[in-house]
Amino acid sequence: MQQLEPQEFASWSEPIDMLYACHRKVKNFCKQLQILPDYLEKNGINQAVKNDVQQIVNYFNISAPLHHQDEEDDFFPELIKVQPKAQTDVDELERQHVHLHKNWDDLSAQLEDLLKGKRENVDRDLIKAFVAGYGVHIAIEEPLFELGREHLAEDKLSAIGKIMADRRKL
Repeated sequence: MQQLEPQEFASWSEPIDMLYACHRKVKNFCKQLQILPDYLEKNGINQAVKNDVQQIVNYFNISAPLHHQDEEDDFFPELIKVQPKAQTDVDELERQHVHLHKNWDDLSAQLEDLLKGKRENVDRDLIKAFVAGYGVHIAIEEPLFELGREHLAEDKLSAIGKIMADRRKL
C-alpha cells in the first residue's frame, strides 16, 4: 500500500487546524482506498493490507463521526452567528453527512468482511462513491473553515477547541 505523507501537527487550541487535520487524514485514507482494489488483485490480502484497512475502518468508525459532531454541534452554530450567509452551505453539509455515513456503512461492511477473510476484493463503485462524496463535501466545507478563522473570536475558537478535546476525553 502507499505510504502516507508526514502528518502536520495541530492542537486543540487551534480547532480549525484540527478540522483541517481531519480532512488531511480523510484525503489520505481515500487515496489508500482508491488503490486498494488494484493492490488486492496483484498481491492478495496480506498483513500490510489488513493493517491499513483496519486503520481506515477505525478512522471512519470513530474519528470521522466525531469530526462531523464537532462541526454540527460546535463549529457551524458559532460560524452562523457571525456569518449567517453560511447557513445554506451548512444545511447542505449536514445533509451530506447523512449520505457520507450511509456510503461508509456500505463500504465498511465489505472492508470488515475483507479483514475477516470472508472476501478477497472490495467493490470499486462503492469506493468511488465514497471518495467522490468526500471530495464534494470537503470542497464546500473548507471555505467555511476559512470564514471561521477570519470571523470567530479567539475566545470562541478556544471554547470550541476545548469542547472538541473533551468530546474525545483528552
